[in-house]
Amino acid sequence: RFFTHQILEDSVDREFDFHHGIKKILLPLTADTKQELLPKLDENLKAKLNELTCLQITLVTKFNPEKIDDYSIIDIEPNDSCDLNFGVAIDIGTTTIVSKLLEVSTAKVLATASTQNPQAKYGADVIARIDFGQEDENLQTMHNLTIACVNRLIQKLTAQAKISEQNIYEVTIAGNTTMNHIFLGFPIKQLGQLPFEAHQTKAQNITAKQLGIEINPLANIHTIANIAGFVGADTTAVTIAVGMEKITDKTVIVDIGTNGEIVAGTKDKMYACSCAAGPAFEGAKISQGSHAISGAIQTVDISEDGDNLELDVIGPPSTKPKTICGSGLIDVMATLLKLGIVDCTGRFVDKKSLDGKLHQAMLDRIVEKDGKAAFLLADNSSNEYDNVYFTQQDVRETQLAKAAIAVGIKLLMDRLKIDDSQLDQLFLAGAFGSYIRQENAKAIGLIPNIDSNKIHFVGNAACSGAQLVLLSGKMRKLASEIASQIETVELAMEPTFLDAYTDAMSF
Repeated sequence: RFFTHQILEDSVDREFDFHHGIKKILLPLTADTKQELLPKLDENLKAKLNELTCLQITLVTKFNPEKIDDYSIIDIEPNDSCDLNFGVAIDIGTTTIVSKLLEVSTAKVLATASTQNPQAKYGADVIARIDFGQEDENLQTMHNLTIACVNRLIQKLTAQAKISEQNIYEVTIAGNTTMNHIFLGFPIKQLGQLPFEAHQTKAQNITAKQLGIEINPLANIHTIANIAGFVGADTTAVTIAVGMEKITDKTVIVDIGTNGEIVAGTKDKMYACSCAAGPAFEGAKISQGSHAISGAIQTVDISEDGDNLELDVIGPPSTKPKTICGSGLIDVMATLLKLGIVDCTGRFVDKKSLDGKLHQAMLDRIVEKDGKAAFLLADNSSNEYDNVYFTQQDVRETQLAKAAIAVGIKLLMDRLKIDDSQLDQLFLAGAFGSYIRQENAKAIGLIPNIDSNKIHFVGNAACSGAQLVLLSGKMRKLASEIASQIETVELAMEPTFLDAYTDAMSF
């Protein structure tokens, strides 16, 4: 069966100094023009110039944002094509890839396209893909898959906007360090071995032709700077998207995903860490879990009279519940805790102890499945689909995922010497972070228990950061500066990690 996934494409906006590096200049095509340009061209462009017979040409130039008189020539096009100047910003996530086509002279987003990351067949998380990529041949396989996927997305973008891919002159890429390395074809085996170092953290610039990206051959592919082995360019992009370089309030940014990443601090000092949350919040390892697809339970509420559940299912109103996705996972966990069906240790309590405390209809949902306690979320006995259960093992997987994020937040806040009461604001980034309900996330201990007005959903901020880097030379420079300034924290090496993790396992 094939499903349409619900992938977050919207992102946060911020003000920035608009100065992109690609400029198009209209020139008359004369003998003098040819004489002046030929020494600055590679052999292919020389041949192209010599074949042109039009009266005027458009010069496509890439300027160095730090030295305005330093430029290179990307292309020469017949006639006036100055209005055709496009770029693409891409967020390569572990689970999904989101791309946006922009008109760089106006910063207008012309088209958006997204898809599941095809690398997922080799593992749901970065650890599995690092393990698979130990062999050069396997790494090459994932690299080729990623390049082909990016090309398909670009084809979708250009079809939507009705433009030629030859008029795309720049692409910016955000992604965690593993995704960054696979995209570039860099080795990843060292990411799985102490001290977990990146092959390269600096921003990279490479031509489309060299990478096999099917746009203008001399277009520049810019990969945003990584921070460390497991804190990547996506975190750099999120940080500039929310304007962290200007923030004086004590701030935590959390990108909740398979490879959760957290930044904490102010403009004067920032700490970052990576949390191996695993794929539970993406639906993996949950007995009837899934991505946010049609038929997935995305919210769970207790009815007003307390005798029933109200489920919101992705898809048309008649869609039957078949699975549960990440946001629904948090809701059902919070619901079970609120009803007292699961205790603070994550164990289903004895059903008999709940007699007289819950409505009988709710008690009847507590069942045994495969010899262990479970909760009946959706009764599909009247239709063709299986019932949907939430099992004891599902509770444990949820515990592990939420504890990984919670301990990361806690230890970074410890570095800032603050507790929940002193935290000024919390930004939740990424697809998953944008769909969760904050009260339930607080109820299970996933995020700090702070006033709701201090919590801000910033959407796909990694893609937003990639757009900023595409459109602004200053933002590009800022991204590299921030990436080098953020201090990474290896959580497992922190003296208080084990105690903090044990505490975070409790609800």
